[in-house]
Amino acid sequence: MSFTYPIGRIVAGDPQRVRTAVERFHAQAVDHVAFCSGETGYSPRRTTLGRRESVSGPGTFTRRALRTLTFAPGQHPGWWIKRTDLDEQLDVGVSPRNIWTSQRNIVLRSGSPHNYLRMVEHIVALRLGLGIDDLVVETGSGDPPLFDRSSLDLVEAVERAGIIERDEPARYVTVKEPVTIGGDRGDFITILPAEKGVRRLRLDCAINFSSVIGKQRLVYDLTPETFRTGAFARTNASQAQRALALTVGLLFADTRNLGYTNQNILIHGKKRYLNEPHLLQPDGRSLEPVWHRATLDLLAALALIDCGRLAGTVVSYRAGHTLDCRLMTLLYRHDLLTTC
Repeated sequence: MSFTYPIGRIVAGDPQRVRTAVERFHAQAVDHVAFCSGETGYSPRRTTLGRRESVSGPGTFTRRALRTLTFAPGQHPGWWIKRTDLDEQLDVGVSPRNIWTSQRNIVLRSGSPHNYLRMVEHIVALRLGLGIDDLVVETGSGDPPLFDRSSLDLVEAVERAGIIERDEPARYVTVKEPVTIGGDRGDFITILPAEKGVRRLRLDCAINFSSVIGKQRLVYDLTPETFRTGAFARTNASQAQRALALTVGLLFADTRNLGYTNQNILIHGKKRYLNEPHLLQPDGRSLEPVWHRATLDLLAALALIDCGRLAGTVVSYRAGHTLDCRLMTLLYRHDLLTTC
């Protein structure tokens, strides 16, 4: 099965590099396709949670501390992060306006430098993945919990809380025209407008590693089922990165207390995985890395769009958090979103 896409209006990046990256992307084979033949499974009404539900785990950046997230019904439109340990700070809106950094992971912050939450991508991806419009994430620190099953524990917490409909229609947005951003390492992202009357988000995501991961490409329609598959995919780290975190990394704040273990990340070497990979294909090949990239990284950035659920087609090649977040910011700066 072959898929090709046009280059959109280039909002950042060198046009020649973008064209070269697009050619390489189109030459890469598709490993898995998961299309939705009918309705996507999301409510046409605006949604929130039926009740509060909490989930706990070891801290991502303070592995000896127990961290808890509580998902609560939203009283105001959108997703909000409430730091329960900071009495005088306003809730942080999940929006491109509140991106603090995206160098290693996405960090959202508003007001005080202490009013932040790190590695939000594995949390806010649930907004689009499960179709929840209004929600409050309560946390007692800026350090979220880390789980052996990636974000599946969060999905199950939301399922226990129950998703309920509100008495108003859900709002969908799309781009006004095809939009492309290019990076400086042969990476790009393109967003294409939704077809008239089609409120569906399709993602075509490709990665290319010089390790056992190699080239992987996944094309899927976002549904609660496909998202649940991707929510099980763990962050991947190279054998060298894992070793660095346990040795020299102990000297630096960003990695000193990083709670990665042989269970909660996928460790890849040059020719083999150092632990057991998930999401195996019939031929035994694991697509866990591309599922993680497509659902818990790329989709999380798209979930930062706070004016509605995104519809259309998103194409990503070799991109990461930084390019994702740059594009979200530029969509707002150039007023490129419209209701559909």
